[in-house]
Amino acid sequence: MTPISSSSEIAGSDIDAMAEPRRPLVIYGAGGHGQVVAEAATVAGRLILGFLDDTVTLDHVGAWRIVDERIFEGTDAGVLVAVGDNFARRRISDDMREASRPPATVIHPTAWVSPSAQIGEGVFIGPRAVVNAEARIGDGAIINSGAIIEHHCRVGPFAHVAPGATLAGGVRIGQLTLVGVGASLLPNIEVGDDSTVGAGAVVTQDVRRGTTVVGSPAQPTE
Repeated sequence: MTPISSSSEIAGSDIDAMAEPRRPLVIYGAGGHGQVVAEAATVAGRLILGFLDDTVTLDHVGAWRIVDERIFEGTDAGVLVAVGDNFARRRISDDMREASRPPATVIHPTAWVSPSAQIGEGVFIGPRAVVNAEARIGDGAIINSGAIIEHHCRVGPFAHVAPGATLAGGVRIGQLTLVGVGASLLPNIEVGDDSTVGAGAVVTQDVRRGTTVVGSPAQPTE
């Protein structure tokens, strides 16, 4: 088993950070995931200034307008990069940091996040997701709708745990890794960086870095 790299350790703050002042929010990415994030943020009482997205030609997407980076002038607005592709999300997040655009975290009000969990910066936790005791969620990660992150799990930076996926206790997910819709990972499994766990897979053994596994029990693809 290739160890999960030290860069996948959690550098974020604990859940007390969620009590920070509710600064205005700009969402980068006006696609489907961006709209999910916008609705979650609105329900959570956040003021959304608009979407940043150079690929959209409309003035509005849903209830929110498309803006440019001038929106940051004279405000302390944070930005959440709502792009599903892990590598693109990391790249854009790095660009935003270099431009001194502070990362923001959005947690849907119906999600459960343990008081002992630690949540990084720029994280999205979707509706009815669960993050249980002593779990650690890295910067820029997505814990999508209904996903379950059990006790003492580690989810690396810019990983994505898709809707309905379940990580049993003590699972470790490397950075930039995708855990597909409805996948299940048994206790204490390690999945290396840059890997993919297919939708509905049942992972019963460790997954090496850069590997795609599918099926039940999950096996590497050719």
